[in-house]
Amino acid sequence: MSWLWAIIVGLVLGVIARAILPGKQDIPLWLTAVFGILGSILGNAVAGWIGVEDTKGIDWIRHVLQLAGAVAVVAVGDMAWQKIRGGRSQRT
Repeated sequence: MSWLWAIIVGLVLGVIARAILPGKQDIPLWLTAVFGILGSILGNAVAGWIGVEDTKGIDWIRHVLQLAGAVAVVAVGDMAWQKIRGGRSQRT
C-alpha cells in the first residue's frame, strides 16, 4: 500500500511543481509522477538531515521540503527530457 501512496503523492507533487514552474513543461504524465516521487524522496532526505522528519501533528516543514524537491527535480528533469527528445516538440 505504501507504493500506491508514493505514486499518488508523487503525481500530486509533480503536478503542483509543474504549475509552480514558469512556462510549459513538455514531459508526459508518467514522468511527472516519477519526478514527483523523486522530489518527495529528496525532500524527506533533507528533512531528515535537518532533523524535522517526524514531528507531532502535520509535518508542514517536511511537506514544503518535498514540494521544493519536486519543483527542483521537475525543472531539471524537464531540461534533461527536452535534451534527450531533441528540443521542444512541434505541435500542430
